[in-house]
Amino acid sequence: MSYISKEEKKIPIDDPSGKWSDLTLLPEWEEEFYDVYTVKKHGKWVMIKALKKQYADNPNYRDMIEKEFDTRYNLAHANIVMINDFEEIPGVGRAIVTDDAYGYSLRRLIDEKRLTPQIVHRLETQLLDAMQYIQENHIVHHPITPEVIIFTEYTQNLKLINVGYDHSSQLSVQDTKNDIQSFGKVMNEVLDNLPTSLPKLRRIARKAEDPEGPYDTVADLQLALERRRSSSIYIWLCCFIVVMLGLLIWLELR
Repeated sequence: MSYISKEEKKIPIDDPSGKWSDLTLLPEWEEEFYDVYTVKKHGKWVMIKALKKQYADNPNYRDMIEKEFDTRYNLAHANIVMINDFEEIPGVGRAIVTDDAYGYSLRRLIDEKRLTPQIVHRLETQLLDAMQYIQENHIVHHPITPEVIIFTEYTQNLKLINVGYDHSSQLSVQDTKNDIQSFGKVMNEVLDNLPTSLPKLRRIARKAEDPEGPYDTVADLQLALERRRSSSIYIWLCCFIVVMLGLLIWLELR
């Protein structure tokens, strides 16, 4: 089950069939038009996304959630929470049903000062892989923020809980650039809250967040990050060689 904070609350659910139980509202992950819950379906935890009560009977918003389901249903990526169904749920209404994201949002990890080098590495690799996949499938979506990035509890694998709401025949340069800026904003906030300094990664993040920055595609950004990692490995290798040479010279002089 997803991490439950003191702000989240269980909601009574009347389902004589016994299919649905333990409905819990997750205010941390709510969206402008949607509420997000965890619930048990046949005893297994899943997440659901449903229209807020004030929008539930509006045909325009009902079309909107159906369109999002249609857009996301065929997406399949290891770092994107998978959609399973679109069902009528007692007390909630029509809802998108997804795998349960058992873990913690990046927002919570930032606020609780629980960031680790592994999380930074996951952002550099898994987040960009997911963004590349989204762009390859021409998905137009809301900005990616720390609120929609989840890290699983045991392995700290990254999952996006909300990736898109519409499909386009072709993304514009601005659409792809917006993703780059989102990455830059997320990474800069993470670096602001790390206890250590990573100057090379900071330079890349600032360039990514800059609307006039040099990265036009996710591939450009991935290449810059790969060069940074290769440079770090090269420096460590040189240091290792120097230390080993010094040791050999010392042994020869003994």
